[in-house]
Amino acid sequence: MRVLAIDLGGTNMRAGLVDGDALEPSPVGHWKAPATLEEFRDRVETLLREHEATKLGVAIPGLARGTVSTWVPNLPYLDGVDFAALFPDVHLTLGNDAHFSLLAEAAGGAASQAENAILLAIGTGIGSAVLADGRVVRGQGGAATSFGWACADPSDGGHPAHGWLERMASGTALDRLAARHGLPDGAALVSRARSGDGNARTALEAPMTALGTTLAGAVALTGASLVIFTGGVADSFEVLEPLLRPALTRHLPPHLRDVRLAPGHFGPRAALTGAGLAARGHPIWRGNP
Repeated sequence: MRVLAIDLGGTNMRAGLVDGDALEPSPVGHWKAPATLEEFRDRVETLLREHEATKLGVAIPGLARGTVSTWVPNLPYLDGVDFAALFPDVHLTLGNDAHFSLLAEAAGGAASQAENAILLAIGTGIGSAVLADGRVVRGQGGAATSFGWACADPSDGGHPAHGWLERMASGTALDRLAARHGLPDGAALVSRARSGDGNARTALEAPMTALGTTLAGAVALTGASLVIFTGGVADSFEVLEPLLRPALTRHLPPHLRDVRLAPGHFGPRAALTGAGLAARGHPIWRGNP
C-alpha cells in the first residue's frame, strides 16, 4: 500500500509519500499553492502516476464534508469540489488541515499522552481542532472548530470571509503589522523581538493579547489541559508564548490556569502527516463519525 499525502494550504502545497507503517510521509515536493483547480488536479495526478500511489489523503484549509470541499476562504476554487470525482482512480480521504494536524499530534506527537487538547494551526489563517476524550471533534459537516472566528471585540463589524481572531493574530495579520513597521513580514518582526528589540515586542503584544483572551474561552469551554501550536507561527513559539500567556491566565478560572502550551512535534509537517494517517484509516480518525 502506497499513500500520497497532500497538504494544500492557502500559500503553499506540500506532498509526501507513505510506504508501509511509517508514521511520517517522505517529502516528495513543496510548491506555491496552485492558482486554479486544473493546476492542482494536474499536479496531483502527476504525483499519483509517478509514485504509483493507491490511496490519497488531502488536507485543505477549510470545511470538508465527506469527500466534498464545501468552503475554503483562501482557495475559493475548491468550493463545492468532490475530490472523489476529481481523483476517481484512488481511495480518497479528505479533511480539514487542523483536524489532520491534531490527528498526527495525537497519534505520535505532542498530544500522544493527552485525552483533551486544543490545536491551533496559525499560518495564512487560523485553523483549529479539539481532542475530546481521545477523539478528534469534527462537528456537523466538518465545521468544528472554526476558532479563527472567535471574537473578543463586541464592536467589530465582522467580515464575510475571515473571522476576527484571524484578522488580528494570523500569520497574514502579523505580516500586515510588520509592514507598518517597515519590515518585510511577520517572521522579521518576530526575529526583531527575539533579538531584544523592545519596539518589536511591543508591536506583538496586541495580537498576542487578542489570541490569549479568546483562547481562554476555548480552554474554559473544553477543559483542555494542553494547547498545541502548529503552522508557520509555531516556529516563533518561544517569543510569542510569554506575550499571550498573561491574557490567557487572567481570563481563566483557577482550576484551568495551569493549562500547558507547547509547539507541535511535527511543526509544518503536521497536516501532511495527518493526511497520510487518515488515508490509512488510523483508529483515532476512523473512530470518528
